Amino acid sequence: MTSSDYVTRRPFTPLAPIPVYGKIFDSSYAPTAGFDRVMSDWPLLPWPRGPLSATLVSALQRQPGTLGVTPPLSQVDALNDDDFQLALYLCYEMNYRGVANAQWEWDPGLLNFRTKLERVFVERLRDEIGHATAKFPAEVIAALDELIADCTSSTLTTYLSESGTIDQFREFCVHRSAHQQRTPEPGARTITARAEEDLAARVMIQFDEGGSSDAGRIRANFLAATMIALGLDASYGSYVEILPGVTLATANLAALFSLHPHWRAALVGQLAVAELTSRESMERYSRALYRFGLGPVGRRFTEIDVVNNVRRPLFARNEIVAGLLGASPQLGADLLFGASAVMMLEQRFGDHLLDAWTENRSSLVPWELYPRRTLISQS
Repeated sequence: MTSSDYVTRRPFTPLAPIPVYGKIFDSSYAPTAGFDRVMSDWPLLPWPRGPLSATLVSALQRQPGTLGVTPPLSQVDALNDDDFQLALYLCYEMNYRGVANAQWEWDPGLLNFRTKLERVFVERLRDEIGHATAKFPAEVIAALDELIADCTSSTLTTYLSESGTIDQFREFCVHRSAHQQRTPEPGARTITARAEEDLAARVMIQFDEGGSSDAGRIRANFLAATMIALGLDASYGSYVEILPGVTLATANLAALFSLHPHWRAALVGQLAVAELTSRESMERYSRALYRFGLGPVGRRFTEIDVVNNVRRPLFARNEIVAGLLGASPQLGADLLFGASAVMMLEQRFGDHLLDAWTENRSSLVPWELYPRRTLISQS
């Protein structure tokens, strides 16, 4: 089975009823007339992966305030459990596009459940990466430089550039859609530092993200153009239910940092890693797309970083990072936590894809788990 076998076309109408795909475990949980119509670009609720996501998917098809008792988290490995990551992803989705009644976003029961999931997620991240020991700004910047220098995530980019197939690049885009389709970008959702120089630096980086400040030219649209050129479905949320937990974890980390002001330094660390490593990766992705015969429009998503990223790496390091640490030196440990966490999750993500492809299998969740879907092969 290739990635093109996973392509699905979901019909959207201007005001479509909320879909129910047999995921409701009690007929009394049917949606009520109070929220039976949704915007045309809202994603459909995915199939659950286990008790955590099943509880949430079921509740989101009812009125807010009906989440009830949630399954225990004591035996869950947050980094390796697809069910856990899908549940957290759906909690965060209410802050982006929403998948149900908008009042769920601030529902006390849902927020309490999300807080429990976040606590377990952060604890598991700390178990994996440890605690930073750097205290002074110069030490934090040196530790960040060392993290970047030790980065080995280029293995995936090198593989796709030199020998990856077009089906494998399709899969890669499907994985990336979980995070990149969410707009605005994490950095635009919260003020990440109190220093004026840090805010000014962040605004410039965010302005450059899409080549201009025009909302129609943001990164999500460039990815959509690449997906369409590759014969994929670029509509929002099309592939969430076939994304493994290792992919959802990268999107959840971005949401965790961007939605909580107290994680602003971790978000700066995450942004710094992206700015300091993306140019070389995007150059390799662009070469792969050129090798597959995609034209300029299809390659725009990868080439925007190559064009705009000449000055941004040093700007991110010397202005954003240094600006934050200069104003709030006590946040150095959080900054390194954010940088270490994103690099660790990206390494796990790359290893997952390469391991699957080495074994000549798809890196996505097997579609056979969702027998009611209509598959449309593009090959």
